[in-house]
Amino acid sequence: MTDHRPVPGRLRAPAPGWTTRADVVVVGSGIAGLTAALRIHAADPSLHLLVVTKDVLAAGSTQWAQGGIAAALGPGDTPEQHEHDTLVAGAGACDVEAVRILVTEGPEAVHELIALGTQFDHHPDGELSLTREGGHHRDRIAHAGGDATGAEIQRALIAAVERAPEIEVIQHALAVDLLRAADGGVAGLTLHVLGEGQHDGVGAVHCRAVVLASGGLGQVFSQSTNPSVSTGDGMAVALRAGARLRDLEFVQFHPTVMWLGPDSQGQQPLISEAVRGEGAFLVDFEGTRFMQGEHELADLAPRDVVAKAITRRMLDTGKPHMWLDARHLGQAFWEKRFPTILRVCREHGVDPVTQLIPVAPAQHYASGGAATDLWGRTSVAGLYATGEVACSGVHGANRLASNSLLEGLVFSRRIADVLPGELRAWAEPALDERTEGLVDGDHRTAMQDVMTTRVGVLRQAAGLAEALDHLHALEPGEAEAGPAAWETTNLLAISTALAEAAALRTETRGSHWREDFPDRDDTRAGHVDSWLDADGTIRVEWTYAPSTDPTTTEVTA
Repeated sequence: MTDHRPVPGRLRAPAPGWTTRADVVVVGSGIAGLTAALRIHAADPSLHLLVVTKDVLAAGSTQWAQGGIAAALGPGDTPEQHEHDTLVAGAGACDVEAVRILVTEGPEAVHELIALGTQFDHHPDGELSLTREGGHHRDRIAHAGGDATGAEIQRALIAAVERAPEIEVIQHALAVDLLRAADGGVAGLTLHVLGEGQHDGVGAVHCRAVVLASGGLGQVFSQSTNPSVSTGDGMAVALRAGARLRDLEFVQFHPTVMWLGPDSQGQQPLISEAVRGEGAFLVDFEGTRFMQGEHELADLAPRDVVAKAITRRMLDTGKPHMWLDARHLGQAFWEKRFPTILRVCREHGVDPVTQLIPVAPAQHYASGGAATDLWGRTSVAGLYATGEVACSGVHGANRLASNSLLEGLVFSRRIADVLPGELRAWAEPALDERTEGLVDGDHRTAMQDVMTTRVGVLRQAAGLAEALDHLHALEPGEAEAGPAAWETTNLLAISTALAEAAALRTETRGSHWREDFPDRDDTRAGHVDSWLDADGTIRVEWTYAPSTDPTTTEVTA
């Protein structure tokens, strides 16, 4: 275990100026959060449900999902084949039972999403249109609007919530910290709300359960496909509340993110893997297709394989990016299948119908998060987690393409199956004796730069040590309380836990690439858990190892 300077046990914030009550608070309004709210409401309409979201309902990561949602829906496909592809991509770090649940419950969950009003693309004969992405051996990706799947799912879910006025919604609400009862379990949640009438500024929601569905940690890094709201808030709330985080080192870098120049910061345009699924391919500056021979699926290899191959080629040639060639798809196909990507590329001065698209890896997805069981329960009583904020075990060391929307859908349904029957009794918040503090928001950019250069695609011991030295120097002090400092302090906690986990895992596995330990080491096939000690020290340790390596499973394609 590795020690470092203390991080705050809670965020310094004004005392709550208002209070309200709800049986269940759902934090987040993407596919995971809204599915959880709708399903809990259906399971027990008498419960008072409150959905809080950091921006507006449609502002999270779900709306940015281009490729689609994966499930065994097509002829000849089976959950067993989907399971096999998921386990192979996860590189021996998946929870096999969690994967089995994902792939077996997934098709029904997608059909229920359709029944809810989601309009996926269909062939002229009425059959669901399915495509293929990296790591999949079957066409099993359902999509909508060509490349606007997430936006369509988000639209349908918001419409369903609007048809259920019993579900209360508070927008522009940043979750600050969990309120804990005397037994350490959930008693409520503090929020900071902007412009909501009587619910303005910092307030407290007393509740019996909290469901975290707040998305990922993309803004830990300088460049990410994630929106600006993805600052790891839910993971940090869970960490400070006493929950364990798991496998934070497994950060997926999407191989084909549009390169906008060396100084570009923040959210970057994603070029969906589905473009390669439809026949596009990668080339270097000499026009060579360098994925041939890297993997049996070549340009459709799992994301970690493609990201590493692009990065190696960039290092070998000294070039800042590689190229994606999709010119042969033709204008009519681009306009029908990828209208959003076509528009974004053209907005940035590249016409993919006639030009190569500059691409380079950038942070895309966090496979780790708050550790949960198969029903979304964390290690804190009354605290559940689902979607990207959670580590359910389905992604292992590398998420299979388009499994993320499915995970949020399936595991939110499972939370709704158990939560109403195990709700905690109402409890008063106990005296909170955790040390409070904040890091000034001015430190954010430098922290992101260090994480990108030292804890990005390529990692090694010296760089990780440099990153941790930088993070340790940012000991929380007396910064002014507010969203900028709260987000930056959350980023510090999650960045530190991530870097500590990456330093502990001395092997290369999936999306975790250690230059100084380039081989996979199956004596280290277990998980790395992180937690916050009472003294404010983030601890990391190995937990259980899978009893067998499921990637050797033979499945007939």
